[in-house]
Amino acid sequence: MSVQQIADRGLLALGKRLLAEGYHFVTPTPLTHERILQRLATPLAQDLRDAFGWSMPFDHTLFSTAELTALEQAGIVERDGSLWRSTVRWSTLEGLLFAHSAYPTTQADSVFFGPDSYRFARLIEAHFQQCFEPVRRAVDIGCGAGVGALIVARARRDAQVLAVDINPRALRLSAVNAELAGANNVTVYHSDVLGSVEGAFDLIIANPPYMNDSQHRAYRDGGGALGEALSLRIVREALPRLHRGGSLVLYTGVAMVAGRDPFLEAVLPMLSGDAFAWTYRELDPDVFGEELLKPGYERAERIAAVALTVTRRREA
Repeated sequence: MSVQQIADRGLLALGKRLLAEGYHFVTPTPLTHERILQRLATPLAQDLRDAFGWSMPFDHTLFSTAELTALEQAGIVERDGSLWRSTVRWSTLEGLLFAHSAYPTTQADSVFFGPDSYRFARLIEAHFQQCFEPVRRAVDIGCGAGVGALIVARARRDAQVLAVDINPRALRLSAVNAELAGANNVTVYHSDVLGSVEGAFDLIIANPPYMNDSQHRAYRDGGGALGEALSLRIVREALPRLHRGGSLVLYTGVAMVAGRDPFLEAVLPMLSGDAFAWTYRELDPDVFGEELLKPGYERAERIAAVALTVTRRREA
């Protein structure tokens, strides 16, 4: 068994233990997380939720010697001076458990999970409540921890669901999370948008990065002037890959400028004509407001979370 396989088996075993023990943690925004930790003079985990949810350091007494050794061998925990710290974080969503990157997500290959993940899941579920078209083949573009893929796989158990990402760490965690959920109809692929997968789809979903990140971290930086470039690219490349009756469900963020929506203005020409029916709405008018203080956002007045749903007409 390879080092990678040992690590994955260890991560899966930990996930099963957390599920069995009723672990529950809802992940807040990074700013809220920071504020919670600031309340504590010296953060030190007292239980599994502190260690694997709040990413607090812990001492050796939190686990038995054998457990700590196994976790270290699997790369799940690492030494932090005289203490220990988890390299992963576990969050619950809709009865599912997801492994993702520990706080803070400073590494370039970090796999992010947060309030956007919950909104994205609700958006997909709302789509299924309104759309009854069969889903035989679906893809989650930029799958991250696999949230979208698992929501689809659970709702449409007969569908073939692809989870694609350019980040090998995201693919690894998505695969573990899918196995933990018993989602046998999920397959992970390394792909830049849809470049490495073939054919058409009944459902394409995406929750891409949409920030203007000075560090250009892949999980966060959407490119373009204000983080919109990847979202526009996904729309451009996804629409030709929809079956008749198939839908694109895109959750993203938009930096509004002087009362204007630059993303909607750019996407409208792609939706003209009779081939597609579409809806667009703001899910939250003001998210990540602290970003407006950073370079690049001088023209932006707010960042809104938005949902674009596009369906290829059957008669087109």
